[in-house]
Amino acid sequence: MKLPIVKFANDNSGFGKVLRERVDKYFTESGKNRHGGFQMYLKTFIMLALYFIPWALFTFGGLEGSTFWIAEVLMGFGLAGIGLNIMHDGNHNAYSNKPWINKLMGRTVDLVGGNAEMWMIQHNVLHHTFTNIDGLDEDISPAPVLRFNPNNPLYKIHRFQHIYAWFFYSLMTIFWMLPKDWMSLSRYHKKDLIKMTGRSTKGLFFQMLSTKTLYFTYSLVLPMIFSGLPWYFIVLGWMVMHAVAGFLMAIIFQPAHVMEHNSFPKAGDEGLKLDTTRIEHQFLSSANFGMNNKILSYLCGGLNFQIEHHLFPNICHVHYKALSEIVKKTAMEFDLQYKGEMTFGDALAMHTITLKNLGRSSK
Repeated sequence: MKLPIVKFANDNSGFGKVLRERVDKYFTESGKNRHGGFQMYLKTFIMLALYFIPWALFTFGGLEGSTFWIAEVLMGFGLAGIGLNIMHDGNHNAYSNKPWINKLMGRTVDLVGGNAEMWMIQHNVLHHTFTNIDGLDEDISPAPVLRFNPNNPLYKIHRFQHIYAWFFYSLMTIFWMLPKDWMSLSRYHKKDLIKMTGRSTKGLFFQMLSTKTLYFTYSLVLPMIFSGLPWYFIVLGWMVMHAVAGFLMAIIFQPAHVMEHNSFPKAGDEGLKLDTTRIEHQFLSSANFGMNNKILSYLCGGLNFQIEHHLFPNICHVHYKALSEIVKKTAMEFDLQYKGEMTFGDALAMHTITLKNLGRSSK
């Protein structure tokens, strides 16, 4: 089973060429490196510490009572920080100009229970190449209980999805750690996508088995043995940690694409031909928010600058704020809509309205 062919229009306007030239000029004149440098090394230390120090304290330090639950919540923030900041840039080759460092940072997702290869196929290949295209972008085609785009079937339960979706968002990383990677491995094998990783399906199976065994050993088994806490406390704490991480990651990713003003083309078995260029499609299918919120931008790895990220995924997120000025100015000159005026609160509100409307209309 092969992917449908999607054809984009040619960039006859010259927008892409002009934009790339201006971005190149920015880095040349500023003397800045396209990667993260010390900023990313410091952030990596902070996020890893936020995850592993609380784990060490309750596993070997005897934390109990309210301090145990505080530690689990902090781990949730750390896990989200690792996903949004470290592994994301690493797997986009944006973290460093050294390939081995990018690979190492990308592998932090394996350290916290995921798998880099499965993530890169879903995110780098399918999501970035076919953003919001139904039938190809898996991010807008979740479990049937959620309806993220107007091409998906409408069920009666969707009428309430704007209420219950937030609960399912909190399950995102739990689902990811447990069945999702295995389901993806099988699905991508059938779609002949595993070869893009340079690995075999069998090799990835055993790699995932070993890394997930390591993850569940240190995250659940070791605390059960050494913490002195009841096993059900450890399991419940693990679930709380993942609920925090999943919710935080979802409220960053979902408002970037599942919005009423974004487009959702549908790819059939015969493929899809679009009237827009590949670059123009990113403006139609992505949105920025909270662009002036420095704390948000720092914590979410610049993914509130989703347009810049999709246009320049190989540039470290620490540069997105500066690039946004170039992208916005160039887009206006070429009569392209730049969606970046929303605050974070506005984005969450619009996403909620979008979920509500998608749950009540088949259009």
